Amino acid sequence: MRTPKDFFRPLAVGAPAPLTEIPARPSRAIHFFDPGNPKMAAKVPDMVGSTDVLLGNLEDAVKAENKEAARAGLVKIGQETTNLGGQSGPTQFWTRINALDSPWVLDDLTTIVPAIGDKLDVIMVPKVQEPADIHYVDRILAQLEAKAGLDRPILVHAILETARGMVNIEEICGASPRMQGLSLGPADLAADRRMKTTRVGGGHPGYLVRQDPPDGDVRADRPTYQQDLWHYTISRMVDACAMHGIYPYYGPFGDIADVVACEDQFRNAYLLGCVGAWSLHPRQIAIANKVFSPSVEDVEHARRVIAAMGDGTGAVMLDGKMEDDASVKQCQVMVRLADELAAIDPELKKQYDTIQVDA
Repeated sequence: MRTPKDFFRPLAVGAPAPLTEIPARPSRAIHFFDPGNPKMAAKVPDMVGSTDVLLGNLEDAVKAENKEAARAGLVKIGQETTNLGGQSGPTQFWTRINALDSPWVLDDLTTIVPAIGDKLDVIMVPKVQEPADIHYVDRILAQLEAKAGLDRPILVHAILETARGMVNIEEICGASPRMQGLSLGPADLAADRRMKTTRVGGGHPGYLVRQDPPDGDVRADRPTYQQDLWHYTISRMVDACAMHGIYPYYGPFGDIADVVACEDQFRNAYLLGCVGAWSLHPRQIAIANKVFSPSVEDVEHARRVIAAMGDGTGAVMLDGKMEDDASVKQCQVMVRLADELAAIDPELKKQYDTIQVDA
């Protein structure tokens, strides 16, 4: 455990100073691609500017014999793609390295940081179990950054894929000033918890509640309502991230064809406090961009409440509803997000600019 006065000091001589606050950069869709796949790699330049985050995946979806090709492909993309990554680029550049217990992870870090560390915004670490996992990556990154002469730290994002990681979630969030956020990894977490589902995210028709029997007749037909398997997990993750000033994300939704259920799951996560979700297919980018952007109606209402409340004290009646200081705080969250998204999304800016609110 580092003392408070040491927490924001570099872990290596010559490494950049850690950030004291994680930037609020729009990341509605984290789009995964295999950098070792020539067809996928060729599409990356055209996606810059239209996708918030492009993530070169080195882990599970890449076969063992293709690990080196994927790593080399990631470096090539980072070096040759303009406007990708860095503090001023319209699209962030992330990578998911291999698991910390794998034979590939050390080569991942020692290859990509010297070669493209100036372009990488975030390194995603899979199967994080405890703060020590983050401490390990934190120290190595500081040493590599110092050696490469980087002037800003690469941030770290952890995936929650084990019950042990969930139990240690608060400590993981606070393990390093590099921590950018957390993603839910529902498939691995389901297996580790011994949950009886083979789906990659989403609900399950067997997880339901049933309406009470009418007039006590247990033989009567009774409506059932499917429940959300991930409500507790996402809520716990959101709280831990909010406590430490970092960002929560929903992870993958595996049924690519079921765009309706994907949108529902993403919206549940959005309403609970997540800022984005993973995209496994280009069609999921559009879903995430839609869901994790406040609607014009919500932004208009939020601006009306803020305008009506003046200095934020007291209470007012608006459209038959009471609004007070808590309402203003909620509305400020909505308006800040809309402003951040409008700065990078011209179409959203056009929509939000149509809103007229009387002072």
